[in-house]
Amino acid sequence: MYKLDITKAAGKFIRKLNAKQFRQVVSKILELREEVQPHDSKQLIGSPEYRRVDMGEYRIIYRVEKDTVKIAAVGKRNDDDVYRRFGRKDK
Repeated sequence: MYKLDITKAAGKFIRKLNAKQFRQVVSKILELREEVQPHDSKQLIGSPEYRRVDMGEYRIIYRVEKDTVKIAAVGKRNDDDVYRRFGRKDK
């Protein structure tokens, strides 16, 4: 099982979600601990070390480093804001 490391910005976004969406997103993040490349994940173009996975109307951007899943950004999937936040992340 992998460890989780969630950026401060991603954690802040998740905490602002309503209860139902919070449960969905957190559930998907916890599933990444078991399966880091689920069938619905895709490698990001331009950042091959990162992958993305969708949960409902939200997108989770992450990478795997040794035994840790690092959640870089979470945001609405049909909105480029998640990629703007991802671009400002601390690597």
